[in-house]
Amino acid sequence: MSRATYKICFCMRRIFKVRFRETPEAIEKLFHKYKSENEFMSIDDIHRFLVEVQGERDDAEKKEKAQEIFDKFRHHVFHRKGLNLDAFSSYLLSDDNSPLLPPQVHHPMDKPLAHYFMYTGHNSYLTGNQFCSRSSTEPIIKALRSGVRVIELDLWPNAAGDKAEVRHGGTLTSPVALQKCLNAIKDHAFEISKYPVVITFEDHLTRDLQASVAKLVAKTFRDMLFCPGTDNMKEFPSPESLTGKTMISTKPPKEYLETQDTKEKRVTQRMKYTTDEEFPGDLKAQDLAIEEAHMPDEDEDAAAPEYRHLIAIHAGKLKGGLQNWLKDNPNKVRRLSLSEQELESAKTIHGSEIVRFTQRNFLRIYPKGTRLDSSNYNPFIGWIHGAQMVAFNMQGYGKYLWMMQGMFKANGGCGYVKKPDFLVSVGPNNEVFDPTKTLPVKKLLKVRIILGKGWDVDFSWTHFDRFSPPDFFVGIAGVSTDAVMKYTKVIQDEWLPVWDEEFEFPLTVPELALLRIEVIEFDTSRKHDFGGQTCLPISELRTGVRAVRLCNRKGEEYSSVRLLVHFGFVIFS
Repeated sequence: MSRATYKICFCMRRIFKVRFRETPEAIEKLFHKYKSENEFMSIDDIHRFLVEVQGERDDAEKKEKAQEIFDKFRHHVFHRKGLNLDAFSSYLLSDDNSPLLPPQVHHPMDKPLAHYFMYTGHNSYLTGNQFCSRSSTEPIIKALRSGVRVIELDLWPNAAGDKAEVRHGGTLTSPVALQKCLNAIKDHAFEISKYPVVITFEDHLTRDLQASVAKLVAKTFRDMLFCPGTDNMKEFPSPESLTGKTMISTKPPKEYLETQDTKEKRVTQRMKYTTDEEFPGDLKAQDLAIEEAHMPDEDEDAAAPEYRHLIAIHAGKLKGGLQNWLKDNPNKVRRLSLSEQELESAKTIHGSEIVRFTQRNFLRIYPKGTRLDSSNYNPFIGWIHGAQMVAFNMQGYGKYLWMMQGMFKANGGCGYVKKPDFLVSVGPNNEVFDPTKTLPVKKLLKVRIILGKGWDVDFSWTHFDRFSPPDFFVGIAGVSTDAVMKYTKVIQDEWLPVWDEEFEFPLTVPELALLRIEVIEFDTSRKHDFGGQTCLPISELRTGVRAVRLCNRKGEEYSSVRLLVHFGFVIFS
Protein backbone atom coordinates (compact mmCIF):
# COMPACT_ATOMS: atom_id res chain seq x y z
CA MET A 1 0.00 0.00 0.00
CA SER A 2 1.40 3.41 -1.02
CA ARG A 3 0.70 6.86 0.35
CA ALA A 4 -0.49 9.86 -1.66
CA THR A 5 -0.36 13.40 -0.34
CA TYR A 6 -2.77 16.11 -1.50
CA LYS A 7 -2.12 19.73 -0.55
CA ILE A 8 -5.22 21.57 0.69
CA CYS A 9 -3.55 24.88 1.52
CA PHE A 10 -0.09 26.14 2.41
CA CYS A 11 -0.24 24.57 5.89
CA MET A 12 -2.52 21.55 5.47
CA ARG A 13 -2.13 18.27 3.62
CA ARG A 14 -4.26 15.14 3.32
CA ILE A 15 -2.57 11.74 3.22
CA PHE A 16 -4.33 8.77 1.61
CA LYS A 17 -3.41 5.11 1.48
CA VAL A 18 -3.71 4.20 -2.18
CA ARG A 19 -3.02 1.14 -4.33
CA PHE A 20 -1.11 1.68 -7.55
CA ARG A 21 0.77 -1.50 -8.33
CA GLU A 22 -0.72 -4.06 -5.95
CA THR A 23 -2.33 -7.09 -7.56
CA PRO A 24 -6.11 -6.92 -6.97
CA GLU A 25 -7.68 -9.64 -4.86
CA ALA A 26 -9.96 -10.78 -7.72
CA ILE A 27 -6.91 -11.63 -9.85
CA GLU A 28 -5.20 -13.34 -6.91
CA LYS A 29 -8.21 -15.64 -6.47
CA LEU A 30 -8.10 -16.67 -10.14
CA PHE A 31 -4.37 -17.27 -9.98
CA HIS A 32 -4.54 -19.41 -6.84
CA LYS A 33 -7.34 -21.48 -8.35
CA TYR A 34 -5.31 -22.45 -11.42
CA LYS A 35 -1.69 -22.34 -10.24
CA SER A 36 0.34 -25.46 -9.58
CA GLU A 37 1.68 -26.42 -6.17
CA ASN A 38 4.94 -24.60 -6.93
CA GLU A 39 3.14 -21.21 -7.02
CA PHE A 40 3.44 -20.91 -10.81
CA MET A 41 1.01 -21.47 -13.69
CA SER A 42 2.35 -24.03 -16.15
CA ILE A 43 1.33 -24.28 -19.79
CA ASP A 44 -1.23 -26.92 -18.80
CA ASP A 45 -2.59 -24.60 -16.07
CA ILE A 46 -2.91 -21.75 -18.57
CA HIS A 47 -4.66 -24.04 -21.04
CA ARG A 48 -7.11 -25.17 -18.34
CA PHE A 49 -7.83 -21.51 -17.49
CA LEU A 50 -8.48 -20.70 -21.17
CA VAL A 51 -10.96 -23.56 -21.49
CA GLU A 52 -12.77 -23.31 -18.14
CA VAL A 53 -12.89 -19.53 -17.62
CA GLN A 54 -12.39 -17.97 -21.03
CA GLY A 55 -14.68 -20.41 -22.83
CA GLU A 56 -12.08 -21.39 -25.42
CA ARG A 57 -12.25 -24.70 -27.27
CA ASP A 58 -10.20 -27.55 -25.85
CA ASP A 59 -8.06 -28.28 -28.90
CA ALA A 60 -4.49 -28.15 -30.18
CA GLU A 61 -4.85 -24.53 -31.25
CA LYS A 62 -5.54 -23.47 -27.67
CA LYS A 63 -2.55 -25.48 -26.49
CA GLU A 64 -0.48 -23.31 -28.84
CA LYS A 65 -2.20 -20.21 -27.45
CA ALA A 66 -1.26 -21.26 -23.92
CA GLN A 67 2.33 -21.70 -25.06
CA GLU A 68 2.33 -18.21 -26.60
CA ILE A 69 1.05 -16.66 -23.35
CA PHE A 70 3.64 -18.60 -21.37
CA ASP A 71 6.49 -17.44 -23.62
CA LYS A 72 5.39 -13.82 -23.73
CA PHE A 73 4.48 -13.12 -20.11
CA ARG A 74 6.91 -15.06 -17.93
CA HIS A 75 9.09 -12.34 -16.46
CA HIS A 76 12.49 -13.69 -17.44
CA VAL A 77 14.20 -16.81 -18.67
CA PHE A 78 14.76 -18.16 -15.15
CA HIS A 79 10.99 -18.52 -14.62
CA ARG A 80 10.90 -21.72 -16.62
CA LYS A 81 8.33 -23.26 -14.32
CA GLY A 82 5.56 -20.89 -15.46
CA LEU A 83 3.81 -17.61 -14.81
CA ASN A 84 3.94 -16.05 -11.38
CA LEU A 85 1.16 -13.83 -10.02
CA ASP A 86 2.52 -10.61 -11.55
CA ALA A 87 2.91 -12.23 -14.97
CA PHE A 88 -0.63 -13.66 -14.87
CA SER A 89 -1.98 -10.23 -13.88
CA SER A 90 -0.07 -8.63 -16.75
CA TYR A 91 -1.65 -11.08 -19.18
CA LEU A 92 -5.20 -10.56 -17.91
CA LEU A 93 -4.92 -6.77 -18.26
CA SER A 94 -3.14 -6.81 -21.62
CA ASP A 95 -4.35 -6.36 -25.21
CA ASP A 96 -3.71 -10.09 -25.71
CA ASN A 97 -6.83 -10.62 -23.59
CA SER A 98 -9.15 -8.46 -25.70
CA PRO A 99 -12.94 -8.79 -25.26
CA LEU A 100 -13.46 -8.91 -29.04
CA LEU A 101 -12.65 -11.47 -31.69
CA PRO A 102 -9.25 -11.03 -33.39
CA PRO A 103 -9.20 -7.89 -35.61
CA GLN A 104 -9.63 -9.54 -38.98
CA VAL A 105 -12.35 -9.68 -41.61
CA HIS A 106 -14.47 -12.76 -40.99
CA HIS A 107 -17.85 -11.91 -42.53
CA PRO A 108 -18.46 -13.24 -46.08
CA MET A 109 -17.66 -10.33 -48.42
CA ASP A 110 -19.04 -11.79 -51.64
CA LYS A 111 -22.66 -10.68 -51.21
CA PRO A 112 -24.22 -7.62 -52.94
CA LEU A 113 -23.30 -4.28 -51.33
CA ALA A 114 -26.91 -3.84 -50.22
CA HIS A 115 -26.38 -6.71 -47.74
CA TYR A 116 -23.93 -4.69 -45.63
CA PHE A 117 -24.01 -1.82 -43.18
CA MET A 118 -21.43 0.74 -44.28
CA TYR A 119 -19.54 3.16 -42.02
CA THR A 120 -20.94 6.46 -43.32
CA GLY A 121 -20.02 10.08 -42.74
CA HIS A 122 -22.17 13.20 -43.13
CA ASN A 123 -20.67 16.48 -44.41
CA SER A 124 -17.32 14.75 -44.11
CA TYR A 125 -15.28 17.90 -44.86
CA LEU A 126 -16.43 19.97 -41.85
CA THR A 127 -14.11 20.35 -38.87
CA GLY A 128 -16.78 21.43 -36.37
CA ASN A 129 -20.37 22.64 -36.31
CA GLN A 130 -22.66 22.77 -39.34
CA PHE A 131 -23.01 26.55 -39.43
CA CYS A 132 -19.67 28.37 -39.22
CA SER A 133 -16.83 25.85 -38.94
CA ARG A 134 -13.90 25.42 -41.28
CA SER A 135 -13.96 23.02 -44.24
CA SER A 136 -10.82 20.94 -44.67
CA THR A 137 -9.39 17.66 -45.89
CA GLU A 138 -8.30 16.81 -42.32
CA PRO A 139 -11.64 15.32 -41.17
CA ILE A 140 -11.86 13.33 -44.42
CA ILE A 141 -8.46 11.77 -43.79
CA LYS A 142 -9.29 11.12 -40.14
CA ALA A 143 -12.58 9.45 -41.11
CA LEU A 144 -10.90 7.17 -43.65
CA ARG A 145 -8.25 6.21 -41.11
CA SER A 146 -11.06 5.31 -38.70
CA GLY A 147 -12.55 2.91 -41.24
CA VAL A 148 -15.28 5.16 -42.70
CA ARG A 149 -16.25 3.93 -46.19
CA VAL A 150 -18.77 6.57 -47.31
CA ILE A 151 -17.59 10.17 -47.66
CA GLU A 152 -20.02 13.01 -48.41
CA LEU A 153 -19.00 16.13 -50.35
CA ASP A 154 -21.34 19.07 -51.08
CA LEU A 155 -20.50 20.59 -54.48
CA TRP A 156 -21.26 24.25 -55.23
CA PRO A 157 -20.05 26.77 -57.84
CA ASN A 158 -17.36 29.11 -56.50
CA ALA A 159 -17.88 32.89 -56.34
CA ALA A 160 -16.76 33.32 -59.95
CA GLY A 161 -18.97 30.45 -61.11
CA ASP A 162 -16.13 28.83 -63.08
CA LYS A 163 -15.13 26.01 -60.69
CA ALA A 164 -16.75 23.60 -58.24
CA GLU A 165 -15.84 23.83 -54.59
CA VAL A 166 -16.80 21.88 -51.46
CA ARG A 167 -18.81 23.75 -48.82
CA HIS A 168 -21.98 23.58 -46.78
CA GLY A 169 -24.29 25.81 -48.77
CA GLY A 170 -26.39 28.48 -47.08
CA THR A 171 -24.10 28.68 -44.04
CA LEU A 172 -21.01 30.57 -42.94
CA THR A 173 -18.71 27.55 -43.30
CA SER A 174 -15.58 28.14 -45.37
CA PRO A 175 -14.99 26.28 -48.67
CA VAL A 176 -12.24 23.80 -49.53
CA ALA A 177 -11.00 22.96 -53.03
CA LEU A 178 -12.62 19.88 -54.57
CA GLN A 179 -9.26 18.71 -55.94
CA LYS A 180 -7.79 18.67 -52.42
CA CYS A 181 -10.68 16.54 -51.17
CA LEU A 182 -10.38 14.08 -54.04
CA ASN A 183 -6.62 13.80 -53.54
CA ALA A 184 -7.13 13.15 -49.80
CA ILE A 185 -9.59 10.35 -50.58
CA LYS A 186 -7.31 8.82 -53.22
CA ASP A 187 -4.25 8.89 -50.93
CA HIS A 188 -5.92 7.52 -47.79
CA ALA A 189 -8.91 5.47 -48.97
CA PHE A 190 -7.33 2.07 -48.43
CA GLU A 191 -4.92 2.59 -45.53
CA ILE A 192 -7.22 0.76 -43.10
CA SER A 193 -9.53 -1.24 -45.34
CA LYS A 194 -9.23 -2.59 -48.87
CA TYR A 195 -12.97 -2.51 -49.44
CA PRO A 196 -14.65 0.13 -51.66
CA VAL A 197 -15.08 3.77 -50.75
CA VAL A 198 -18.28 5.49 -51.85
CA ILE A 199 -18.21 9.25 -52.45
CA THR A 200 -21.67 10.78 -52.26
CA PHE A 201 -21.95 14.10 -54.09
CA GLU A 202 -24.69 16.49 -53.03
CA ASP A 203 -24.22 18.66 -56.09
CA HIS A 204 -25.61 22.08 -56.97
CA LEU A 205 -23.74 22.58 -60.23
CA THR A 206 -24.40 23.80 -63.74
CA ARG A 207 -24.15 21.32 -66.58
CA ASP A 208 -20.75 22.77 -67.57
CA LEU A 209 -19.41 22.40 -64.04
CA GLN A 210 -20.70 18.83 -63.92
CA ALA A 211 -18.61 18.06 -67.00
CA SER A 212 -15.61 19.73 -65.37
CA VAL A 213 -16.06 17.70 -62.17
CA ALA A 214 -16.37 14.51 -64.22
CA LYS A 215 -12.96 15.15 -65.83
CA LEU A 216 -11.44 15.97 -62.44
CA VAL A 217 -12.76 12.78 -60.84
CA ALA A 218 -11.69 10.58 -63.75
CA LYS A 219 -8.19 12.11 -63.84
CA THR A 220 -7.73 11.79 -60.06
CA PHE A 221 -8.88 8.20 -59.56
CA ARG A 222 -8.16 6.69 -63.00
CA ASP A 223 -8.41 2.89 -62.70
CA MET A 224 -9.47 3.17 -59.03
CA LEU A 225 -12.86 4.45 -60.21
CA PHE A 226 -15.67 1.95 -60.67
CA CYS A 227 -18.00 2.92 -63.54
CA PRO A 228 -20.67 0.27 -64.20
CA GLY A 229 -21.22 1.33 -67.82
CA THR A 230 -24.99 1.18 -67.43
CA ASP A 231 -27.71 3.14 -65.66
CA ASN A 232 -29.67 -0.01 -64.93
CA MET A 233 -27.71 -2.31 -62.63
CA LYS A 234 -30.00 -5.11 -61.50
CA GLU A 235 -27.84 -5.85 -58.47
CA PHE A 236 -24.96 -4.10 -56.75
CA PRO A 237 -21.55 -5.81 -56.93
CA SER A 238 -19.96 -7.29 -53.79
CA PRO A 239 -17.35 -5.57 -51.61
CA GLU A 240 -14.87 -8.31 -52.52
CA SER A 241 -15.28 -7.66 -56.26
CA LEU A 242 -14.73 -3.91 -55.67
CA THR A 243 -11.52 -4.19 -53.65
CA GLY A 244 -9.48 -1.01 -54.04
CA LYS A 245 -12.25 0.82 -55.93
CA THR A 246 -14.01 4.13 -55.38
CA MET A 247 -17.63 4.69 -56.40
CA ILE A 248 -19.62 7.86 -57.04
CA SER A 249 -23.19 8.17 -55.78
CA THR A 250 -25.28 11.23 -56.60
CA LYS A 251 -28.38 12.65 -58.21
CA PRO A 252 -28.57 15.59 -60.64
CA PRO A 253 -29.20 18.96 -58.97
CA LYS A 254 -32.46 20.84 -59.10
CA GLU A 255 -30.98 24.31 -59.27
CA TYR A 256 -29.94 24.40 -62.94
CA LEU A 257 -31.82 21.52 -64.54
CA GLU A 258 -35.38 22.43 -63.73
CA THR A 259 -37.43 24.03 -66.54
CA GLN A 260 -40.45 26.21 -65.97
CA ASP A 261 -42.62 23.27 -66.92
CA THR A 262 -41.16 21.00 -64.24
CA LYS A 263 -41.48 23.84 -61.70
CA GLU A 264 -45.21 23.92 -62.36
CA LYS A 265 -45.36 20.15 -62.04
CA ARG A 266 -43.58 20.37 -58.69
CA VAL A 267 -46.13 22.87 -57.38
CA THR A 268 -48.86 20.40 -58.37
CA GLN A 269 -46.94 17.61 -56.61
CA ARG A 270 -46.71 19.65 -53.43
CA MET A 271 -50.45 20.32 -53.47
CA LYS A 272 -51.01 16.59 -53.91
CA TYR A 273 -48.62 15.71 -51.06
CA THR A 274 -50.38 17.92 -48.57
CA THR A 275 -53.73 16.23 -49.27
CA ASP A 276 -52.63 12.64 -49.95
CA GLU A 277 -54.02 10.39 -47.19
CA GLU A 278 -51.35 7.76 -47.79
CA PHE A 279 -48.55 10.22 -47.15
CA PRO A 280 -47.46 10.06 -43.46
CA GLY A 281 -49.09 12.84 -41.48
CA ASP A 282 -45.92 14.16 -39.90
CA LEU A 283 -44.35 14.50 -43.33
CA LYS A 284 -47.13 16.52 -44.95
CA ALA A 285 -45.90 19.88 -43.73
CA GLN A 286 -42.63 18.80 -42.17
CA ASP A 287 -39.90 19.00 -44.76
CA LEU A 288 -40.91 20.54 -48.06
CA ALA A 289 -37.43 22.01 -48.19
CA ILE A 290 -36.05 18.48 -47.93
CA GLU A 291 -38.35 17.31 -50.72
CA GLU A 292 -36.94 20.14 -52.87
CA ALA A 293 -33.48 18.67 -52.38
CA HIS A 294 -34.46 15.25 -53.81
CA MET A 295 -34.62 15.21 -57.59
CA PRO A 296 -36.70 12.47 -59.26
CA ASP A 297 -34.80 9.96 -61.37
CA GLU A 298 -36.67 11.08 -64.49
CA ASP A 299 -34.62 14.33 -64.56
CA GLU A 300 -31.29 12.51 -64.74
CA ASP A 301 -31.28 12.74 -68.54
CA ALA A 302 -30.53 16.46 -68.21
CA ALA A 303 -27.18 15.81 -66.49
CA ALA A 304 -23.90 16.17 -68.40
CA PRO A 305 -23.21 12.79 -70.07
CA GLU A 306 -19.61 12.62 -68.75
CA TYR A 307 -20.93 13.19 -65.26
CA ARG A 308 -23.75 10.68 -65.64
CA HIS A 309 -21.26 8.05 -66.80
CA LEU A 310 -19.42 8.28 -63.44
CA ILE A 311 -22.45 7.49 -61.29
CA ALA A 312 -22.22 3.97 -59.91
CA ILE A 313 -25.04 4.34 -57.36
CA HIS A 314 -27.93 6.40 -58.68
CA ALA A 315 -29.77 8.41 -56.06
CA GLY A 316 -33.12 10.18 -55.95
CA LYS A 317 -36.77 9.86 -55.04
CA LEU A 318 -39.40 8.73 -57.51
CA LYS A 319 -42.35 11.04 -58.04
CA GLY A 320 -45.24 10.52 -55.67
CA GLY A 321 -45.43 9.67 -51.99
CA LEU A 322 -43.47 7.39 -49.73
CA GLN A 323 -44.94 4.21 -51.19
CA ASN A 324 -43.58 5.21 -54.60
CA TRP A 325 -40.19 6.07 -53.09
CA LEU A 326 -39.96 2.54 -51.67
CA LYS A 327 -40.91 0.73 -54.86
CA ASP A 328 -38.34 -1.90 -55.80
CA ASN A 329 -37.60 -1.94 -59.53
CA PRO A 330 -36.34 -5.46 -60.36
CA ASN A 331 -34.39 -4.02 -63.30
CA LYS A 332 -32.63 -1.17 -61.49
CA VAL A 333 -31.15 -0.73 -58.02
CA ARG A 334 -30.75 2.75 -56.55
CA ARG A 335 -30.21 4.83 -53.41
CA LEU A 336 -32.91 6.62 -51.45
CA SER A 337 -32.11 9.29 -48.84
CA LEU A 338 -34.37 10.05 -45.89
CA SER A 339 -33.82 12.41 -42.99
CA GLU A 340 -33.98 10.97 -39.48
CA GLN A 341 -37.37 12.70 -39.14
CA GLU A 342 -38.71 11.14 -42.33
CA LEU A 343 -37.65 7.68 -41.18
CA GLU A 344 -39.13 8.24 -37.73
CA SER A 345 -42.48 9.20 -39.28
CA ALA A 346 -42.45 6.43 -41.88
CA LYS A 347 -41.38 3.46 -39.76
CA THR A 348 -44.64 2.95 -37.86
CA ILE A 349 -46.66 2.39 -41.06
CA HIS A 350 -44.07 1.31 -43.61
CA GLY A 351 -41.51 -0.58 -41.51
CA SER A 352 -41.64 -3.83 -43.47
CA GLU A 353 -41.69 -2.00 -46.81
CA ILE A 354 -38.49 -0.19 -45.82
CA VAL A 355 -36.85 -3.51 -44.92
CA ARG A 356 -37.92 -5.02 -48.25
CA PHE A 357 -36.56 -2.00 -50.14
CA THR A 358 -33.17 -2.26 -48.41
CA GLN A 359 -32.75 -5.92 -49.36
CA ARG A 360 -31.67 -4.80 -52.85
CA ASN A 361 -31.42 -0.99 -52.73
CA PHE A 362 -29.49 1.48 -50.61
CA LEU A 363 -31.16 3.57 -47.93
CA ARG A 364 -29.21 6.51 -46.56
CA ILE A 365 -30.37 8.23 -43.35
CA TYR A 366 -28.97 11.66 -42.54
CA PRO A 367 -29.20 14.03 -39.53
CA LYS A 368 -31.97 16.60 -39.48
CA GLY A 369 -30.98 20.12 -40.49
CA THR A 370 -31.41 21.57 -37.02
CA ARG A 371 -28.38 19.66 -35.71
CA LEU A 372 -26.13 22.67 -36.19
CA ASP A 373 -23.89 21.48 -33.35
CA SER A 374 -22.98 18.34 -35.35
CA SER A 375 -24.82 16.09 -32.90
CA ASN A 376 -26.29 12.75 -33.98
CA TYR A 377 -29.34 10.51 -33.60
CA ASN A 378 -29.89 6.91 -32.50
CA PRO A 379 -28.38 4.80 -35.32
CA PHE A 380 -30.28 1.67 -34.27
CA ILE A 381 -33.44 3.08 -35.87
CA GLY A 382 -31.70 2.93 -39.24
CA TRP A 383 -30.00 -0.42 -38.73
CA ILE A 384 -33.13 -2.29 -37.61
CA HIS A 385 -34.78 -1.19 -40.89
CA GLY A 386 -31.81 -2.36 -42.97
CA ALA A 387 -30.45 1.10 -43.82
CA GLN A 388 -26.92 0.58 -45.13
CA MET A 389 -25.78 4.20 -44.90
CA VAL A 390 -26.62 5.68 -41.50
CA ALA A 391 -24.81 8.98 -42.05
CA PHE A 392 -23.20 10.52 -38.99
CA ASN A 393 -21.45 13.75 -38.10
CA MET A 394 -17.96 12.58 -37.12
CA GLN A 395 -16.85 16.03 -35.88
CA GLY A 396 -18.06 15.81 -32.29
CA TYR A 397 -18.69 13.13 -29.70
CA GLY A 398 -21.48 11.65 -27.60
CA LYS A 399 -23.17 8.35 -26.93
CA TYR A 400 -24.64 7.94 -30.42
CA LEU A 401 -21.28 8.48 -32.11
CA TRP A 402 -19.76 6.02 -29.62
CA MET A 403 -22.43 3.51 -30.66
CA MET A 404 -21.52 4.03 -34.31
CA GLN A 405 -17.83 3.52 -33.54
CA GLY A 406 -18.73 0.40 -31.56
CA MET A 407 -20.76 -1.14 -34.37
CA PHE A 408 -17.89 -0.80 -36.83
CA LYS A 409 -15.34 -2.40 -34.56
CA ALA A 410 -16.95 -5.57 -35.88
CA ASN A 411 -15.60 -7.53 -38.85
CA GLY A 412 -12.03 -6.39 -38.30
CA GLY A 413 -12.91 -2.69 -38.44
CA CYS A 414 -13.03 -2.83 -42.26
CA GLY A 415 -16.04 -0.46 -42.47
CA TYR A 416 -18.45 -3.14 -43.72
CA VAL A 417 -20.64 -5.23 -41.39
CA LYS A 418 -22.79 -7.96 -42.89
CA LYS A 419 -26.47 -7.52 -42.12
CA PRO A 420 -28.13 -10.25 -40.05
CA ASP A 421 -29.90 -12.86 -42.18
CA PHE A 422 -33.33 -11.77 -40.94
CA LEU A 423 -32.90 -8.39 -42.69
CA VAL A 424 -32.09 -9.88 -46.12
CA SER A 425 -34.26 -13.00 -46.18
CA VAL A 426 -37.81 -13.52 -47.46
CA GLY A 427 -40.24 -15.98 -45.88
CA PRO A 428 -42.28 -18.71 -47.63
CA ASN A 429 -45.22 -16.30 -48.04
CA ASN A 430 -43.00 -13.49 -49.35
CA GLU A 431 -42.98 -11.84 -45.91
CA VAL A 432 -40.02 -9.89 -44.57
CA PHE A 433 -38.91 -8.85 -41.09
CA ASP A 434 -41.30 -6.52 -39.28
CA PRO A 435 -39.34 -4.07 -37.06
CA THR A 436 -42.50 -3.10 -35.15
CA LYS A 437 -43.13 -6.58 -33.70
CA THR A 438 -42.16 -7.45 -30.14
CA LEU A 439 -39.49 -10.14 -30.30
CA PRO A 440 -38.66 -12.87 -27.77
CA VAL A 441 -35.43 -12.77 -25.77
CA LYS A 442 -32.77 -14.87 -27.56
CA LYS A 443 -29.82 -14.37 -25.22
CA LEU A 444 -29.03 -13.10 -21.77
CA LEU A 445 -25.74 -11.21 -21.48
CA LYS A 446 -24.12 -11.25 -18.03
CA VAL A 447 -21.50 -8.58 -17.36
CA ARG A 448 -19.47 -8.45 -14.16
CA ILE A 449 -17.47 -5.25 -13.74
CA ILE A 450 -14.49 -6.42 -11.67
CA LEU A 451 -11.99 -3.56 -11.48
CA GLY A 452 -10.33 -0.68 -13.29
CA LYS A 453 -6.77 0.61 -13.61
CA GLY A 454 -4.54 3.06 -15.45
CA TRP A 455 -5.95 6.48 -14.52
CA ASP A 456 -2.88 7.25 -12.40
CA VAL A 457 -0.76 6.79 -15.55
CA ASP A 458 -2.89 8.63 -18.12
CA PHE A 459 -4.05 11.51 -15.89
CA SER A 460 -2.41 13.87 -13.43
CA TRP A 461 -3.01 13.29 -9.71
CA THR A 462 -5.28 16.33 -9.48
CA HIS A 463 -7.16 15.88 -12.77
CA PHE A 464 -10.35 14.58 -11.13
CA ASP A 465 -10.07 16.09 -7.66
CA ARG A 466 -7.57 18.61 -6.34
CA PHE A 467 -7.78 17.36 -2.76
CA SER A 468 -8.20 13.57 -2.94
CA PRO A 469 -7.92 10.50 -5.19
CA PRO A 470 -10.83 9.98 -7.58
CA ASP A 471 -14.23 8.42 -6.78
CA PHE A 472 -15.05 6.23 -9.78
CA PHE A 473 -18.25 4.43 -10.74
CA VAL A 474 -19.31 2.69 -13.95
CA GLY A 475 -22.40 3.14 -16.09
CA ILE A 476 -23.34 0.28 -18.40
CA ALA A 477 -26.11 -0.21 -20.95
CA GLY A 478 -27.04 -2.98 -23.38
CA VAL A 479 -27.94 -0.89 -26.41
CA SER A 480 -30.59 -1.74 -28.95
CA THR A 481 -32.92 1.13 -28.24
CA ASP A 482 -32.43 3.99 -25.77
CA ALA A 483 -31.73 1.64 -22.87
CA VAL A 484 -31.48 3.06 -19.38
CA MET A 485 -27.98 2.86 -17.93
CA LYS A 486 -27.25 0.76 -14.87
CA TYR A 487 -24.60 1.90 -12.40
CA THR A 488 -22.12 0.37 -10.00
CA LYS A 489 -21.51 1.76 -6.55
CA VAL A 490 -19.04 4.62 -6.14
CA ILE A 491 -15.58 3.59 -4.93
CA GLN A 492 -14.18 6.54 -3.02
CA ASP A 493 -10.59 7.83 -2.95
CA GLU A 494 -9.16 5.02 -5.09
CA TRP A 495 -7.00 4.96 -8.22
CA LEU A 496 -7.44 1.19 -8.55
CA PRO A 497 -11.19 0.74 -7.92
CA VAL A 498 -12.68 -2.73 -7.41
CA TRP A 499 -16.45 -2.98 -7.93
CA ASP A 500 -17.11 -6.69 -8.56
CA GLU A 501 -20.77 -6.12 -9.54
CA GLU A 502 -22.79 -8.10 -12.09
CA PHE A 503 -25.49 -6.87 -14.48
CA GLU A 504 -27.81 -8.75 -16.84
CA PHE A 505 -29.07 -7.66 -20.24
CA PRO A 506 -31.81 -9.57 -22.12
CA LEU A 507 -31.18 -9.42 -25.89
CA THR A 508 -33.94 -9.71 -28.48
CA VAL A 509 -31.73 -8.79 -31.46
CA PRO A 510 -28.22 -9.85 -30.34
CA GLU A 511 -26.92 -9.52 -33.92
CA LEU A 512 -27.29 -5.72 -33.72
CA ALA A 513 -26.87 -5.17 -29.98
CA LEU A 514 -24.07 -3.10 -28.47
CA LEU A 515 -22.67 -2.84 -24.97
CA ARG A 516 -21.89 0.73 -23.91
CA ILE A 517 -19.66 1.30 -20.88
CA GLU A 518 -18.77 4.64 -19.35
CA VAL A 519 -16.65 5.39 -16.29
CA ILE A 520 -17.57 8.51 -14.33
CA GLU A 521 -15.78 10.24 -11.47
CA PHE A 522 -18.30 11.24 -8.82
CA ASP A 523 -18.57 14.87 -7.81
CA THR A 524 -20.77 16.11 -5.00
CA SER A 525 -21.84 19.03 -7.21
CA ARG A 526 -23.32 16.41 -9.59
CA LYS A 527 -21.11 17.74 -12.40
CA HIS A 528 -19.38 14.39 -12.68
CA ASP A 529 -16.09 14.05 -14.54
CA PHE A 530 -15.58 11.80 -17.53
CA GLY A 531 -13.27 8.84 -16.90
CA GLY A 532 -13.45 6.90 -20.17
CA GLN A 533 -15.88 5.01 -22.38
CA THR A 534 -16.17 2.23 -24.90
CA CYS A 535 -18.86 0.56 -26.98
CA LEU A 536 -18.57 -3.08 -28.03
CA PRO A 537 -20.50 -5.13 -30.64
CA ILE A 538 -22.08 -7.94 -28.65
CA SER A 539 -21.99 -10.26 -31.66
CA GLU A 540 -18.18 -10.28 -31.37
CA LEU A 541 -17.81 -10.47 -27.59
CA ARG A 542 -15.66 -13.28 -26.22
CA THR A 543 -16.70 -14.87 -22.95
CA GLY A 544 -14.53 -14.97 -19.85
CA VAL A 545 -12.45 -12.41 -17.96
CA ARG A 546 -11.33 -9.75 -20.44
CA ALA A 547 -9.36 -6.50 -20.46
CA VAL A 548 -11.53 -3.72 -21.90
CA ARG A 549 -9.59 -0.68 -23.07
CA LEU A 550 -11.34 2.66 -22.57
CA CYS A 551 -11.36 5.63 -24.92
CA ASN A 552 -11.64 9.39 -24.59
CA ARG A 553 -14.69 11.32 -25.76
CA LYS A 554 -13.42 11.32 -29.35
CA GLY A 555 -13.13 7.55 -29.41
CA GLU A 556 -9.32 7.47 -29.14
CA GLU A 557 -7.95 4.77 -26.83
CA TYR A 558 -6.13 5.71 -23.66
CA SER A 559 -2.71 4.10 -23.34
CA SER A 560 -3.27 2.55 -19.89
CA VAL A 561 -6.89 2.96 -18.72
CA ARG A 562 -8.89 -0.26 -18.87
CA LEU A 563 -11.45 -2.35 -17.02
CA LEU A 564 -11.32 -6.01 -16.13
CA VAL A 565 -14.74 -7.44 -17.00
CA HIS A 566 -16.24 -10.93 -16.99
CA PHE A 567 -18.65 -11.68 -19.87
CA GLY A 568 -21.04 -14.61 -20.11
CA PHE A 569 -24.07 -15.62 -22.18
CA VAL A 570 -27.19 -17.66 -21.50
CA ILE A 571 -28.78 -18.77 -24.78
CA PHE A 572 -32.51 -19.48 -24.91
CA SER A 573 -33.87 -22.11 -27.27
